[in-house]
Amino acid sequence: MSGLDWLVLAGTLAFIVGYGTWRTRKAGRSLDAYLLGGRQANWWGIGLSIVATQASAITFLSTPGQAYDDGMRFIQFYFGLPVAMVLIAIFAVPLYHRLQVFTAYEYLETRFGRPTRTLAALLFLVQRGLSNGLSLYAPALVLSAILGWNVSLTVWLIGGLMISYTVTGGTRAVAVTQQGQVAIIFTGMVVAGFLLVHYLPADVGFGDAMRLAGHQGKLNLVDFHFDPKDRYNFWTGMTGGLFLALSYFGTDQSQVQRYLAGQSITESRLGLLFNGLVKIPMQFGILLIGVLLFVFYQFNQPPLTFNRPVQEQLSASPTHAAALRALEQRQTALFAPQQAAAGQLIRTLRTNDQAAQQAAQQQLDAATTSLKQVRTDLNALVKEAVPTAEAKDTDYVFLSFVLRYLPHGLVGLLIAVVLCAAMSSAAAGLNALASTTIIDLYQPNVRRRVDEQHYVRASRWATITWGVLGIGFALFAARMENLIQAVNILGSLFYGTILGIFVVAFFLKSIGGRAVFLAALITQAIIFLLFWQTDVAYLWYNIIGCALVMLLGALLQALLPGTAEKMVDAA
Repeated sequence: MSGLDWLVLAGTLAFIVGYGTWRTRKAGRSLDAYLLGGRQANWWGIGLSIVATQASAITFLSTPGQAYDDGMRFIQFYFGLPVAMVLIAIFAVPLYHRLQVFTAYEYLETRFGRPTRTLAALLFLVQRGLSNGLSLYAPALVLSAILGWNVSLTVWLIGGLMISYTVTGGTRAVAVTQQGQVAIIFTGMVVAGFLLVHYLPADVGFGDAMRLAGHQGKLNLVDFHFDPKDRYNFWTGMTGGLFLALSYFGTDQSQVQRYLAGQSITESRLGLLFNGLVKIPMQFGILLIGVLLFVFYQFNQPPLTFNRPVQEQLSASPTHAAALRALEQRQTALFAPQQAAAGQLIRTLRTNDQAAQQAAQQQLDAATTSLKQVRTDLNALVKEAVPTAEAKDTDYVFLSFVLRYLPHGLVGLLIAVVLCAAMSSAAAGLNALASTTIIDLYQPNVRRRVDEQHYVRASRWATITWGVLGIGFALFAARMENLIQAVNILGSLFYGTILGIFVVAFFLKSIGGRAVFLAALITQAIIFLLFWQTDVAYLWYNIIGCALVMLLGALLQALLPGTAEKMVDAA
């Protein structure tokens, strides 16, 4: 990066962190102010905070690569989200506000007793603690690979900045900084999309790019084919995606805490509905950037691998450098026919000549197949020369384009996008981890009757502890497929069980605490078994987990002796 890029990057991060810390320097005077910002958030602040919390760096690093490789069918993952926002706004928001809880899990004690509350809180802490580490690790890994930064130092940089303002200002600091981070994120992605179109050949417009991408199967937005092993189709999105969104936004404290801070039920509901309206178009735009990258590299020769350090290792290897050069020469020779075929296909797509379109498509398919064989041979070489390296390089596609083609200054802005997204998501998770630790574990089980300032101090120490643990996990995390999938897989392992507990609490009033506690333990064990032993698509775990808790809870309630535990009206 140039000096201007470093100046833009450092200035952006310093302004956001400094402004957020200054604005919220007096936020820790009470527990309510520290954990929920005094419950004074308005709807647009809640909405932006929810959007920023879920839009981690992984979203902007990995999602374009997902579309580049697999098209836009990943968008179906979010089809159930707007429905989930409406259901949560109707059922969960009024209850949480009426009870004036700090966390979602407090409600479970009034409904089921402390063991179930503690179990749900622990499941959340395990899942969110690991996810937060991944949220730090993913951008650090990619930035270290692309820029040559030390991955450990990058993790500490992101984690240290995040901990500093979260400890200082609590929830309000997270919300204030997220507003600036969202502005930077959207600005950067719009600029990247514009430049991608601008850098296409002069005779190829946006419409031509979309026609080419559609003809190549990249605009596969909706797939109604049902297959339980297929992760992304209409049915998994509207069922598994719906249940995942219900659990994430309705029971995950990192999201619940965003709208618990609302001034009123109406403000919290509007914030959730804002997210429901914005999320799918936002993901569509990010995936579209991946599709535009695919079209861009039909006319501009891509690197042999987007993972630059791997290519550099091969180039430096005495035994593999010659093989790498031979692959590079093959790629260069084969790219010209693909480039010509892509241009010819675009010209034929402007006409109604089906025969010409078919002939051009056949030429492009032949050229693409030859280039794919080069990639296959490269992956074999990588496996032989660098066994520990990840052969799949789609997580590096977007940043590789940024560094190779964007002008000075904008490179720093796009790197700032990645770091802002990392901090916004991880800070909200860190804030929620501290809240749950103090409110659901420490306060009821360790120190019940002490002054409020003690709990504020304890919350700050919990924030620091979870931050350091997240950094520790990030330093030891291992790669897991595509990063955007890794986060969702991790969530799906726990969210179904947690959602099942809350569904029983809200709607199945005949089931008591002992029954749902045992049902949740059994269900979690079954979900782990399904993950290890079957090929069932991970989105289905959310439905299976929720349904099993409900069914096993009803069965165990019928079999267990004694009367049902005390319950409260969940209406």
